[in-house]
Amino acid sequence: MGGFAGARAPVIAGLGITELGNVYGRTSADFAADAVRRAVADAGLALGDVDGLLTNTGLAADLTLGLARDMGLRDLRLLSEVQAFGSSAGAMVQYASMAVASGMADVVACVFADAPLREPGAGSAGAYAGTGRRLTQGWRALDVAAGLLGANPLYALAARRHMLAYGTTSEQLGAIAVAQRAWAAGNPRARFREPITLADHQASRMIADPYRLLDCCLVSNGGVAVLVTSADRAADLAQPPVHVLGGAQAHPGYPASSDSTFGLVSGASQAGPAALKAAGVTLGDIDVVELYDCYTFTVLLTLEDYGFCAKGEGGPFAATPGVLGPDGSLKLNTGGGQLSSYYMWGMTPLSEAVIQVRGQGGERQCERHELALVSGNGGILDHHSTLVLGASPRERSITGSGS
Repeated sequence: MGGFAGARAPVIAGLGITELGNVYGRTSADFAADAVRRAVADAGLALGDVDGLLTNTGLAADLTLGLARDMGLRDLRLLSEVQAFGSSAGAMVQYASMAVASGMADVVACVFADAPLREPGAGSAGAYAGTGRRLTQGWRALDVAAGLLGANPLYALAARRHMLAYGTTSEQLGAIAVAQRAWAAGNPRARFREPITLADHQASRMIADPYRLLDCCLVSNGGVAVLVTSADRAADLAQPPVHVLGGAQAHPGYPASSDSTFGLVSGASQAGPAALKAAGVTLGDIDVVELYDCYTFTVLLTLEDYGFCAKGEGGPFAATPGVLGPDGSLKLNTGGGQLSSYYMWGMTPLSEAVIQVRGQGGERQCERHELALVSGNGGILDHHSTLVLGASPRERSITGSGS
């Protein structure tokens, strides 16, 4: 998806972020409605201007198409639920962009909201929800029979396979956690802003070997929405438009067999190059990189598959001084990501990319922010989406000289 041009070229014109984290007493629908209204206000539009709505529900799984009715949205030209788990945010923007470019809709709200957390003592939503795996029969039931319930142990299998194949270490994963926490220090929305060291990472308790606590993302209540419209409509709106220059998806469908590349290669290897090609740019032109980080390993694998380093070299690359962190050469997960900031599935990297491209990052704002690369990951590496966002419809020429 890409090559958009002219008046109907799609842009993100509004961003709405609710209160995030341990926010109790509100449903996913409450958060979603709040996020959409904030995105509409951010763009300088009215709720009645929205003629398209795409929704994505999280762990609580309680956000439905009834949101449109509850918000009083009428005569919508596009209404649908999207579910590819953490890759859904990128997918929603792609579908909304195609709808706007084709004239199917003029202003499309894309929203994710979740409320799995309950007040202490009240319980929480099941951790198995949203992993993309269902209890089943046959060979695919063996992981359940072995007690591999939930995302943590299944992602741990992926990381362990990479470690056995390439020598990746826990300390190398820790370098990613440390770097993202350093970025979170400049993000007022981040839940954890205190610096951590590699020693802190290594001392954090084991969750699912090889994952320690600081390898794992947060769980948050809240909602995030973006508003996609056309370039001509956005020209007179309140915010700098963020142009959707390219996008792609990949859904590997790993077989339960010895020749599977699970843990070694992800859908990023297909979706990343395809999105860059659609946008007409290369990695060397990218200024800001916002990667899905449900675990530190997800970041490492995506870096390899996008081509920032060779396959198997993600660990040494991440651990090399001067590469990651606010002072590093690669501006990666500049808000702290899901490891330190907030967990809103694919909306976490997408929202930070919008903030950076607009130049509204405050203390954490990157000096160069013309082009952003955004990833989303869903299931247990089952789904992937990639977006290329830009501050202008036609970016600087491709030089391959790096950013």
